[in-house]
Amino acid sequence: MDREQKDMQFLGLFGIYLESYKIIFNSRKIFSKISLAFILPLSLIFLTNIAVSDSLSSKGATFWLVEFVYLTFFLAFSVLSTFAVIHTVDSVYTGDDVTFGKIMSVIPQVWKRLMLTFLCACLAIFLCNVVLVVPIILWIVTNKHVNIAGLVFFLAIAILNIVGVVYMTVVWWLAGVVSVLEDIKGMKAMTKSSNLIQGKMWIAIVILLKQEVTIFGIQILFESQVVHTWSFGFAGKLAFGFLFLFMLLSVFLFALVIETMIYFVCISCHHENINKLSLSDHLDEV
Repeated sequence: MDREQKDMQFLGLFGIYLESYKIIFNSRKIFSKISLAFILPLSLIFLTNIAVSDSLSSKGATFWLVEFVYLTFFLAFSVLSTFAVIHTVDSVYTGDDVTFGKIMSVIPQVWKRLMLTFLCACLAIFLCNVVLVVPIILWIVTNKHVNIAGLVFFLAIAILNIVGVVYMTVVWWLAGVVSVLEDIKGMKAMTKSSNLIQGKMWIAIVILLKQEVTIFGIQILFESQVVHTWSFGFAGKLAFGFLFLFMLLSVFLFALVIETMIYFVCISCHHENINKLSLSDHLDEV
């Protein structure tokens, strides 16, 4: 990595993007292998689910079975992609040699820790939604007429819900990196992530929103140009499908590298010492 640890705390939005791009470009061989093995299937699962779900009734048993299978495989490849990218970025940072074989050999010992953190994050986001949605349901049940006070209450709860979900998603981001690079998992990783992100929260939120908007844009284009139209014929649908698959793969890869970069920036911001050798040794010993 081009920057020393003490300088990383000064990286802003553009600096984080630039450093992430440099890491991917300079280690494009290993990232290409990771992309083909994990991120390509992840992207393909995401787009396939859009196409399949669109043709099924949202009330049918088949729909929910497809969704269950989708979530299972999506979560599995998300965990694999997350670990592989984080491990690679850390190896670039520590100056350690990384190979695809080495990544594969460590995955069986690390995936449980990362999976537990992911599940805890999902639970936290679910509870956040429940706590904020229940008052809305109670208000709807007990109030038959809409008034200004009710609308203000509804708007306030909606804003709190959005803020809470965005915050928990950012914490989830960083918690995944913490679970891989430190001997912490589950709610402890979430707590460590919440403490680390302070000071860089707005940058992380902006990056998150930009990525979510980009993914949403790809989804809309995929639905309009591939799922819902035959204007360009089968060849056109196939070409657009490959284009959107490549775009989604690129966004997922870039997002995972950025997550790891934000971790190092936050560690630097909090003036915590990163023992580069200990990070590498930790991954080798798991």
